[in-house]
Amino acid sequence: MIAGILKEKNDETRVSLVPEIVKQLQQMSVTVWVEQGAGAHAFYNDDAYMDAGALIKQAGEILSGADIIFTLQPPSRDLIDQIPPRKIITGILQPLYHVSEVEYWASKNITAFSLDTIPRTTRAQIMDVLSSQANIAGYKAVLLAAYSYSRYLPMFMTAAGSIAPAKVLILGAGVAGLQAIATARRLGAVVEVFDTRPAVKEEVISLGAKFVEVDGAADASKAGGYAVEQSEDYKEKQQQRIAESIAKADIVITTAQIPGKAAPILITTLMLDQMRAGSVIVDLAAATGGNTSVTKNNETVHYRGVSIIGNSNLPATMPADASKLYAKNVFNFLKLILTKEGNLLLNFEDDIVKGACITHNGEIVNDRVKSVMQQLA
Repeated sequence: MIAGILKEKNDETRVSLVPEIVKQLQQMSVTVWVEQGAGAHAFYNDDAYMDAGALIKQAGEILSGADIIFTLQPPSRDLIDQIPPRKIITGILQPLYHVSEVEYWASKNITAFSLDTIPRTTRAQIMDVLSSQANIAGYKAVLLAAYSYSRYLPMFMTAAGSIAPAKVLILGAGVAGLQAIATARRLGAVVEVFDTRPAVKEEVISLGAKFVEVDGAADASKAGGYAVEQSEDYKEKQQQRIAESIAKADIVITTAQIPGKAAPILITTLMLDQMRAGSVIVDLAAATGGNTSVTKNNETVHYRGVSIIGNSNLPATMPADASKLYAKNVFNFLKLILTKEGNLLLNFEDDIVKGACITHNGEIVNDRVKSVMQQLA
């Protein structure tokens, strides 16, 4: 078995596997090829990979010769065209948002495993790439907001006068939201939190934040750990409560996303009008439209004195640790599809393997992707 690690394109600074994991794969009789400079932006140089037993190769050689190819971001069609049939690609492929690309992978008889579709169960936690990367995003979102905010976060009492603590509002108490709560509290802010799941109230309170409840949320217990769309009645009540809190907030962190759909608009233009000048919003859902009415991905929009920072890829701003955590997730997943001798063994009776597989034998096999395709038809 030959595993190939590609250098990411555009502004992606992370790398799929780090030297520590390469060494463990060598022990499983897996040969690892690494594209020259693949880990440079994450501060893992080629020498480190070679010391771990990897071979440095050109991209074309990896694409044509490796059995399983790692590309963290969704691959371009040009890249797919260079991969022979029946090979495997693995990464955060976002198939629910790239249905036409999924069809293309199937037409090329590529087996695709997308780690962002793994069921979010207790057993799958050690390979949950969404959680490991969201943890970083929540942490960095607060630091970015604090850097952009024109005032202190903690309370200060000085001879020159007292400074009140900043009020931080966090929309969504998933992994990113919980880490944002913890980080904002460590910096001394007063924190309020909204979430559609009453079950997270205890976690929010344990971190020192106030949980703002809205009655009538749709049951998400059967959604595999993912968010679900809410009723119009609930959305109306939610917006009323958010409007009350956002008028007092200095910093807002938004994290709400629904797989396969545009991010819900939680902060309307009218709400933005009520925020005081100098306030900051960091929108982690920017790539799928954003949680505010004016969010633009990878841009900072200034609206009537409020800064709205659209950034869905904050983990890439901490590439060393983000890559290390992601690589460990990948390795734990690989142990499900490789034998101890390094041979491929695809057990589709395993719910994690089945949930992660998008295309196989020239067909689209993922139920969630097929459901989205039916909705688009």
